[in-house]
Amino acid sequence: MSGDERKDDAPSGLVPDGAVSAIIEARHGDPFAVLGLHDAGGRRVARAFVPGAETLEPHTLDGRRLGALDRLDPAGFFAGILDIDGRQPLRHRATRGPDEWWVDDPYTYGPVLGPMDDHFIAEGTHLRLFDRLGAHPMHHEGSDGVHFAVWAPNARRVSVVGAFNDWDGRRHAMRLRRDTGIWEIFVPGVAAGLPYKYEIVGPDGAVQPLKADPFARASEYRPATASIVAPKLDHDWGDAAHRAHWASLDARRQPISIYEVHPGSWQRADDDGFLSWDELADRLIPYCAEMGFTHIEFLPISEHPYDPSWGYQTTGLYAPTARFGPPEGFARFVDGAHRAGIGVILDWVPAHFPTDAHGLVRFDGTALYEHEDPRQGFHPDWNTLIYNFGRREVVSFLVNNALYWAEYFHVDGLRVDAVASMLYLDYSRKEGEWVPNVHGGRENIEAIAFLQAMNRAVYGSHPGILTIAEESTSWPKVSHPVHENGLGFGFKWNMGFMHDTLAYLARPSVHRKHHHNELTFGLLYAFTENFVLPLSHDEVVHGKGSLIEKMAGDDGMQKFATLRAYYAFMWGYPGKKLLFMGQEFAQGREWSEARALDWHQADQPLHRGVKRLVADLNRLYQAEPALHARDCEPEGFEWLIADDHENSIYAWLRRGPGGQPVAVVTNFMPVPRSRYRVPLPHAGRWTEILNTDATGYDGGGEGNMGGVTAEATEGRATAELHLPGLSTVWLRYEPGP
Repeated sequence: MSGDERKDDAPSGLVPDGAVSAIIEARHGDPFAVLGLHDAGGRRVARAFVPGAETLEPHTLDGRRLGALDRLDPAGFFAGILDIDGRQPLRHRATRGPDEWWVDDPYTYGPVLGPMDDHFIAEGTHLRLFDRLGAHPMHHEGSDGVHFAVWAPNARRVSVVGAFNDWDGRRHAMRLRRDTGIWEIFVPGVAAGLPYKYEIVGPDGAVQPLKADPFARASEYRPATASIVAPKLDHDWGDAAHRAHWASLDARRQPISIYEVHPGSWQRADDDGFLSWDELADRLIPYCAEMGFTHIEFLPISEHPYDPSWGYQTTGLYAPTARFGPPEGFARFVDGAHRAGIGVILDWVPAHFPTDAHGLVRFDGTALYEHEDPRQGFHPDWNTLIYNFGRREVVSFLVNNALYWAEYFHVDGLRVDAVASMLYLDYSRKEGEWVPNVHGGRENIEAIAFLQAMNRAVYGSHPGILTIAEESTSWPKVSHPVHENGLGFGFKWNMGFMHDTLAYLARPSVHRKHHHNELTFGLLYAFTENFVLPLSHDEVVHGKGSLIEKMAGDDGMQKFATLRAYYAFMWGYPGKKLLFMGQEFAQGREWSEARALDWHQADQPLHRGVKRLVADLNRLYQAEPALHARDCEPEGFEWLIADDHENSIYAWLRRGPGGQPVAVVTNFMPVPRSRYRVPLPHAGRWTEILNTDATGYDGGGEGNMGGVTAEATEGRATAELHLPGLSTVWLRYEPGP
């Protein structure tokens, strides 16, 4: 039959009542129950919807013609009885006038997900969701194509749309797996590289804005927002030695010196565009090796629509941003860094997400990833939405994302952004603007459980990885194991160190004696957590000025001398180190994501001196066990002078197994001190291994002629030092024969 009117009441029961119009108008909630091959009264019925076709001839995949289907509606709905045994995939030859084309019928293919997927997904324990959800090219039931799967439990209909179906939501409406709320479809003939989104009809029947795939592994280049079907990551990794090394040791007792990088503004191409991952690898990896950094930490590289967010408002957690090329480029970068002995850490943002219509906001027409109540689901500081950590599917989405970066891209660590905002229900909220927990308190019990689950999963499956919390409060046991009631992080940023030291050094030197405890207070809690000392991007933007601008001083020479003394103070202080790009050569301007660093300054004398100093600090920090092996343990630190507020001098001792003790002495006044007596634990020779006033750093050249001799007096040893103004000196004990 080939009538010109709709035939919902088709003869002989070819089509269920009302199904034709429901399919054509994309109102049917279960298109797999209608389309494809079905048993009907002992007969095998084929039904297909091919818009624009006038005739349709089904074929088996091996080319056998099975007759022709009747057109039941001019919109392109066909049905007919076939002489065929069992279910099998079909291909249709479609014609319209003189035109002819072939259509692979997705509704004749079985599901890809199985009952074990349903079980673990429903349980919230599936740890390889990134292999099952999203878009995956594959060979299925005899055909090459792409399997699409997305979680949208409250939707009436979900369709995958793209260039392969003219963005027509009627063409590839998906199958709902009711136990999990996941919709899936295998689309034969689709290949990697094509853009796609999901067309979702909410529970109220309203069509939502087209949504990017939450599990997409690639995205279009902004401002376009579609997801991209990514091929299977094809990279021949050569970093086994690097990964085995870090898996075999205790990171707390290793030198870790992190170079924090915004990849879009470290350097730029000649046309001021972004460098690709391969171009970054050619420049950034050798630079970090030359400077002695052990790790590169990237600001978030997940897909994000807005450049000035620096990646912290992500719409594609699983997709390396298209700004720097395809995902394979990032894999090559990580591998290249590992082969050079450098680790790669990513800033990771599970605390919140933006309200862009193509993202997660009201994904299936309901508050799915976020809370419905804005007192729980809206972040007032950033105008973003807060994940619903009480929902197991959301927790699985985030935990799997952490595992994904470690599994697919071999990243060495995740620095978790804005942890404090996750831990407190009243974070940045006034009375009445937040909802207490079940006990009436302000602790976010669900977020705590999520962070613990994430750390358990990551450390349990990827030995050697680091997780680092940006947590700005005194929440206890952030970097303690979960089994000890900790959050399970490996390290925590020491925000207090950053705040106190920068506040102190911004003061005119004559006032510092009144604020001496700003630099001693941190040692009261220095070993309560495994700390990273950060001088991060947050301190050099939005009018805060660069680090060199923050230093007090009557002239540029004093500012540079203070910064050099500060860096050596920090590298001698217990804790791992982090320095944001540009500060290693004391860039004069504060950072902007819209331009490259001021690299011309790196070769100017005072800036060059700071750069040389940072390289030497990294080298000595790694070479001297005393400076790193007990970074997180009180046994590695001893005050030598803590109370000389009049002279603004600080001195302490660092110890570690496998090396000799190192004394760190800092003079934060612009006045040199001659014959200044410092107590030391051993009599004998102490070599001056670092002096920030050295001429090689463009300092004044004052010092101790290579070292000092400590004399034993009254049961202890002391040495007389010459301390240049605004300087830090390191002395290593040299035991006699």
